Amino acid sequence: MSEFVLHPQLQKDGIWLGDFELSRVLLINDSQFPWLVLVPMQDDIGDIYQLDSCQQAQFWRESKRLSEALIKLYKGDKLNLAALGNMVPQLHVHHVVRYHNDPLWPQPIWGKLPAKPYSEQEKAQQVAQLHHALAPLWQLKAE
Repeated sequence: MSEFVLHPQLQKDGIWLGDFELSRVLLINDSQFPWLVLVPMQDDIGDIYQLDSCQQAQFWRESKRLSEALIKLYKGDKLNLAALGNMVPQLHVHHVVRYHNDPLWPQPIWGKLPAKPYSEQEKAQQVAQLHHALAPLWQLKAE
C-alpha cells in the first residue's frame, strides 16, 4: 500500500491534528469559524460512494464522533457538514461550527469572506483544545 498523500490545497489550508483509523483530521486555518476537515486516507477517492461499505461505516462513525466533540467544545448553534470537491478533488468533508451571531449566519461560508489565519498563539491554543477534546477519539476503531 502506498503512503497517503494529502492534496496540496488541504496541506496549505489545514493544520494537521492527527489521524483516526480511516481519516486525517485537519483544522482549517481560518479563525472566523471553528472548522475542521475529515479526509479519508485512501488514494484516488473523490466521493463518499467510492469508499467500500466498511470504509463508509467507519467514516460516518468518525464524522459523528468528531461532530459531537466539536459541538461540545465550541457550544455551537449548528454544525454544517459538506463534501463539495469542486476545487479540491480529494474526498474531504468540512465540519463547521456555526452560531446565530457569526458574521455570515445563515449564509454558507464558502467564498464569502477572506480567511483570517490564526495567530501563532491562537493556533497553539486551538490545537491544544482540540487535542484534548479529541483525545478519546484517536484510537477510534471499527466496531
